[in-house]
Amino acid sequence: MKHLLTLILIVTGILVSAQNILPAGFAKGEKELMPLYLENLEANGITTPPTTIPRSPAEWEEMQAVVISWKSYNSILAEIVRHAREECKVVIMCSDVNSVKNYLDLVKVDYSSNVDFVVAQANSVWIRDYGANPIYLNRVDSLAFVDWIYNRPRPLDNKMPDVEGTYFNLPVYATTSQPFDLVHTGGNFMSDGMGTGFSSNLVLDENGPNNNYGFSNHSEQEVDSIMYKYMGIDKYIKMTNLPFDAIHHIDMHMKLLDEQTLIVGKYPDNIADGPQIEANLQYVLNNFKTRIGTPFRVIRVPMPADKNYLYPDQGGDYRTFANALIINKSVLLPIYEMKYDTTAIKIWESAMPGYKIRGINCDGMISASGAIHCITKEVGVAQPLLLQHFSLDDVQGAYPAGYPIAAHAEHKTGINNVYLNYRIKDKDTTWTRIPMTAFNAELTDYESAIPEQANGTVIEYYIEATANNGKIQYKPMTAPLGFYTFKVNNTSGSKDLTRQNLLGEIFPNPAKSITCIPVSCAEAQQLDISIIDVFGKPVKQIFNGKQIQGESKYFFDASQLVSGNYFVKIIGEHGSEVKLVLVQ
Repeated sequence: MKHLLTLILIVTGILVSAQNILPAGFAKGEKELMPLYLENLEANGITTPPTTIPRSPAEWEEMQAVVISWKSYNSILAEIVRHAREECKVVIMCSDVNSVKNYLDLVKVDYSSNVDFVVAQANSVWIRDYGANPIYLNRVDSLAFVDWIYNRPRPLDNKMPDVEGTYFNLPVYATTSQPFDLVHTGGNFMSDGMGTGFSSNLVLDENGPNNNYGFSNHSEQEVDSIMYKYMGIDKYIKMTNLPFDAIHHIDMHMKLLDEQTLIVGKYPDNIADGPQIEANLQYVLNNFKTRIGTPFRVIRVPMPADKNYLYPDQGGDYRTFANALIINKSVLLPIYEMKYDTTAIKIWESAMPGYKIRGINCDGMISASGAIHCITKEVGVAQPLLLQHFSLDDVQGAYPAGYPIAAHAEHKTGINNVYLNYRIKDKDTTWTRIPMTAFNAELTDYESAIPEQANGTVIEYYIEATANNGKIQYKPMTAPLGFYTFKVNNTSGSKDLTRQNLLGEIFPNPAKSITCIPVSCAEAQQLDISIIDVFGKPVKQIFNGKQIQGESKYFFDASQLVSGNYFVKIIGEHGSEVKLVLVQ
């Protein structure tokens, strides 16, 4: 009976598909099929979680392949193939290889290298939502896939992760059996590669007690537990669904660009989903931090009106410049009309220095509630050289110990060396290369410092790491063409903290136990004194309050800290100052 019902579902799906190209959202009649579809799912793959907590990679990490399903919007898929094959392999899932090749020949897209064809049946083109989700079982090796239950009654689509698992010869962990059954979609998930995940509340709506599917019944705590066990997400940020985005997928209006930066769509005031996007953004910024405890950076990109000058709340299409795909050193960006595209391209170029921004016109598909990100799925390399870094903002005040730069580097074979490369803008023609030193027992966290520079100096820098097997990786990946930039500001308005010498010499330094922090104030003022690590993450607050004029001494017990380099940071009413302290 089960197989008969499944067959009926497949036939019904084909009939719906024959009437029209399936949208990213529900097609007419599909919602009614969901309970039957879920009731008759077959348990494929490995139906228990991995034995170790995995790591869900970020989309800007190194890719070996992009997977697409050749089902509709052929002209857009062809342009994806044209550009993506320059960065990695493109795997095309299709029912007829010859017809796809004929089309690519017609539009002059080369498929002689870096393109593979796999015969596979699908219901729709939206592989972002139903495709396999890559994870690493040992942080930087043992690549595997996770298969969520697709939230559309499209059985052929729901089986695609198994097809991918066979092609890539990787295990597939499936959330298809209780108590780990989870309905989820790739367009409604993004990861920072460090255990933080983002979704809309759709993931709760479709798995909670009021989901109307008659299948899952999970609390938020249970959803979080499944995502932790299968995806390694230990901080799961969820936001209110947008009223005019019918599919409630966050990739339609936002994207993580790196470990600390969000690009977020922006509507004109009080238009469409603008108010809720702003509320969601403020909720995130006021309640969550990056993995090192710093605020998220935000870049805004316009959400334009459609070709009839209508926005979604007026019946217009959901045009978005956030629904992009990062592929190694390129970004595939949906574009629509030159009058809007030029601004969006400039924003992306500024946000992703050194990356090739490849515009692909998506006006022919955006009415179906999706663009480039929705019809692509990335697969990470088997053994990445993971290089993570939180770049410096413009610095204020004195840094006599130099500007601290830290990075995390991992590879299966271990790390041979890590270097910091920097130069002074408009002055240096070559990069100064200095070694970074490991400061943890695992030899994965590295630090160095750029020497203190004159006020107004603009510093450019990047990081390079080499694994023991000779593999090299850069941060940003596009270096030295792309690099990070920060500006030095040694003055602080009407008061100059450098001349005030708020912080005296910390002693003893190196520190092992009780350590003294001398402070001298030329006038009474509000002070905050804390210890931060080399990533800028707060470790311990020493004092926060009103400091009287004159000299005072504060103390901390260094024996309570893990050995390594730290900074004592003092923030006054007119600026800040830091000093290095070595804890042994």
